Amino acid sequence: MTAAQHFIVVGGSLAGAKVAQALRDNDFDGAITLIGAEEHLPYERPPLSKQYLTGKKKLADFTVEPSAWYRDHHVDLMLGTEVTGIDRAAKTVTLPDGSTLRYDKLALATGSTPRVLSIPGADAAGVHTLRTIEDSDSLIRLFGNAQRLAIIGAGWIGLEVAAAAREAGVAVTIVEAASCPLLGPLGYEMGAVFADLHRSHGVDLRLNTQVDQISTQDGRATGVLLAGGDMIEADAVLMAVGVRPNIDIAADAGLAVVSGVLVDASLTTSDPDIVAVGDIAEQDHPRLGRRIRVEHWANALNQPAVAAATMLGKPAEYDRLPYFFTDQYDLGMEYTGFAGPGDYQRVVVRGDQDGREFLAFWLDADNRVLAGMNVNIWDAGERIKELITSGEPVDPDRLADTSVPL
Repeated sequence: MTAAQHFIVVGGSLAGAKVAQALRDNDFDGAITLIGAEEHLPYERPPLSKQYLTGKKKLADFTVEPSAWYRDHHVDLMLGTEVTGIDRAAKTVTLPDGSTLRYDKLALATGSTPRVLSIPGADAAGVHTLRTIEDSDSLIRLFGNAQRLAIIGAGWIGLEVAAAAREAGVAVTIVEAASCPLLGPLGYEMGAVFADLHRSHGVDLRLNTQVDQISTQDGRATGVLLAGGDMIEADAVLMAVGVRPNIDIAADAGLAVVSGVLVDASLTTSDPDIVAVGDIAEQDHPRLGRRIRVEHWANALNQPAVAAATMLGKPAEYDRLPYFFTDQYDLGMEYTGFAGPGDYQRVVVRGDQDGREFLAFWLDADNRVLAGMNVNIWDAGERIKELITSGEPVDPDRLADTSVPL
């Protein structure tokens, strides 16, 4: 590579920073420009609903690199700047002032935006979402002043914020349309574990329940009106109903998109000079043999090394199993693999489910392990990966027997 080359990274979060870092680690000596919409240095997002929200970490603890790193590695940071367009023919990105920057290779790491329900009151003061450090700061201030919080959605963000709010002494009601929390990622069997967990900590969990509107007074949220007519009074409302991947500029540029930006095993988009990573990457996964898009920290952390190698013309493919984790109250959990709705036939539990110290395995019709979850057990992660990657069927009874080594 020559110094004349210019690589641009669009997206100033963990994934974007890691692309720039991986390029320098691979001895790329050309120009790198990292463009991020937020004013902050790139940071990791999981603490926003976990340790930062509970006061156990500060922003500096999960900032990817200090400002000196970008200076010393000659990475041009353009913070508080949102790319408005991509011209693939001219190989330029357009900035808000209408100016353009030319690229030789482009990495898209644009992340996601929280979804907001189209219901009356959704834009009222006191209605929160959680994606940025400012959002988390708003919730921290809320915990110091509010007595009642209504949360719409029992996904990861909703549950983690509920746990933090309860630890701060705030009364919490969660409204969820599905029959249990986390139905999509975990299914009913393990979603029920989280329902029991939150109810045991005093959360009023309303399942199979639709929200009709957010009630307001003088432009401020005062609660949630349910479809059946019940009113949940609250001092604030958190809308935690998932995210929308930021793929508009990719679609407008003519890149192939479905629910995300389509990429192959090397994370290359339909344009050979553009890669995509993180929340937006809908990858043809070589190990799973299917397209998946995973909105979790592990992809943002690990995909950039492959993307950087691809930008540099080196053979690489991303074949890591999906991974995510959560911390709620005294429950810590890690999940490895992929078992979507309809993929698995049964869930095998190994250990003490009632005591929340167990492993769970999702098995297909041939008794092959598709995914595994360790709850408050921290020495089983590698064994779980081996069971999944082997592709070999298991004996479910032996798998459940703690006297039989994994």
